[in-house]
Amino acid sequence: MKPLFYSLFILLLLTVSCKNDKTAYPDAESGATKWVDTLIYPEEVHFKSLKQITFGGDNAEAYWSFDDKQLVFQSNNAAWDVNCDQMFLMNADEIFKDNIPPMVSTGKGRTTCAYFLPDNKHIIYASTHLADNDCPETPLRKNGKYIWPIYDTYDIFVADLEGNITAQLTNEKGYDAEPTVSPKGDKIVFTSDRSGDLELYTMNIDGTDVKQITFELGYDGGAFFSPDGTKLIFRSSRPKTEEEIKEYKDLLAEGLVQPTEMELYICNADGSDLRQLTNLGNANWSPFFHPNGKKVLFSSNFESERGFPFNLYLIDIDGKNLERVTHSTTFDAFPVFSNDGKKLIFSSNRNNGGGRDTNLFIAEWQD
Repeated sequence: MKPLFYSLFILLLLTVSCKNDKTAYPDAESGATKWVDTLIYPEEVHFKSLKQITFGGDNAEAYWSFDDKQLVFQSNNAAWDVNCDQMFLMNADEIFKDNIPPMVSTGKGRTTCAYFLPDNKHIIYASTHLADNDCPETPLRKNGKYIWPIYDTYDIFVADLEGNITAQLTNEKGYDAEPTVSPKGDKIVFTSDRSGDLELYTMNIDGTDVKQITFELGYDGGAFFSPDGTKLIFRSSRPKTEEEIKEYKDLLAEGLVQPTEMELYICNADGSDLRQLTNLGNANWSPFFHPNGKKVLFSSNFESERGFPFNLYLIDIDGKNLERVTHSTTFDAFPVFSNDGKKLIFSSNRNNGGGRDTNLFIAEWQD
């Protein structure tokens, strides 16, 4: 569901294009040859190198296996014979330009948010395939405003790496999606509207011991555990005024949310000690903990006047030391660190020839 966020922006003709190679320039001081990675903007000092690994369609939400050897991601690349988001598997050192990665979802319905389980042999993801083999409709605007559909046919499943579903973890009426797994390997956090609102829940890896951990009105979603599994970071669009509350409830009754105003929240893994982390305005989302557990990397358009571009930012978990990481003129989001902390995968519109594609990029990270 989260990749729908960039659907509005890829409708625009994007104008930035970078070559997918390295170019030699003479160093201004020494005159020696200096190699420059042309996928990296000069200000992007945290990227030692950057590699593009998909070429076409909308590719997003790529997550590492626990051993960092594989990646699972979702794509709607029409060249891969899919009509809406499905899950695909790849080795972490592969590039898919003219070839097609193996699909690990059913190919039916719409899927979202796959994540590896600790055994590196199974994934979890949400899917609508039990309700309908076809892709559900994807409304993107209502009354001139950008919206996300909250499909009440999403449930969370476990599948092996050949695409066989081995378990169904949720069976409640309504939206159950956006699952991610604790680095400790013991818990799953997900978003559900089973209470009548979009709240966060945790459960054991086998789907038992489901507990609601957020309780305030508003859309709480996109949650990730800290590296030690003790904290959660997530996005929320929490209405405050009577008008905002009414609009939120009316949209939710239609299975919709409006994600244009979101801030980041942080809490303990059981929901305690909840506090707002950002207060930047516009849309702050797709957060992920830095490997040291003391910072959060996220995507935001808070510096944008027209809703875009989206760039990546770092912020301390006490809300201090905000730092811009990427310097795109279009869209950078869904940052996820490898478990060893050496690499970062994210989605970007860079190097798409001025078109609409959103692709996956892997950076060597340096602090």
